[in-house]
Amino acid sequence: MSLSYTKTSLSKIEELFKDLQYRIRYERGNFKSGYCIVNSSNIIVVNKFFDTKSRIQTLVDILSILEYNREELSDNSKVTLEKIIKSDLFVTKMVA
Repeated sequence: MSLSYTKTSLSKIEELFKDLQYRIRYERGNFKSGYCIVNSSNIIVVNKFFDTKSRIQTLVDILSILEYNREELSDNSKVTLEKIIKSDLFVTKMVA
């Protein structure tokens, strides 16, 4: 299953992070990986010059390293998470 690289998909992924209590900010900076995670504040800063596809790929990469409980997600976020997990982008499967 392929994840579509659309603004709608990006919005759904951003909503998923909101359910996980993370705020996403798009700003410029010298990020070697294209993003920075401020764990103490649950803020994710993504390079603002990324296009939609790169933003989605970056957020999926971040999602694969976060720990979370799926039961705490809204139904819409659970659906989005399942689509992401089944996509080719999601490398690491979460334990929770």
